[in-house]
Order: sequence, then C-alpha cells, then structure tokens
Amino acid sequence: MGELAKLANIGVKVEQQLNEVGIHTPEELACVGSREAWLRIKIMDPSACIMRLNGLEGAIRGIRWHNLDDSTKQELREFYHSHK
Repeated sequence: MGELAKLANIGVKVEQQLNEVGIHTPEELACVGSREAWLRIKIMDPSACIMRLNGLEGAIRGIRWHNLDDSTKQELREFYHSHK
C-alpha cells in the first residue's frame, strides 16, 4: 500500500489504477484533478462509475465522498453523464 491508499476513499485497487495512469502521489492527484484522473481510469476500466469519481474528489479534499456538498455532487454527476 502506497501513499494514495492512505487517502479517504482510495483502496488498493483504485491506487493501482491511479498508478497505471501515471498518478503516484496525493500531490499528483490534486494537480491532475478528480475529473482528469477519472477519465484516465475510465479508458482502461469502462466500469469506472460515478462513485469512483466522487471518491477521487473526496480524496483530494481529504473527506469521505459522502460528505461532498450537494453542488459538488451535482457538478460531478453532470460531468459523469457527459462522459458516460
């Protein structure tokens, strides 16, 4: 388990996927952003769902994705549906 799996919402599988798409540290994840990181993962894993996108955003913010504010969840939902 590396640095990324220590973040909220990031398990071993998601950490492996992030590593495979060139993201290895929390700083790199924050720089790339949740949307771009999710798009990269989606290319190799078409099953990447909205909860993974929300989880990445929560990880960047240091919170569980359930605690994202409603406006952020709505923005992420719209992004997800535009890239499904």
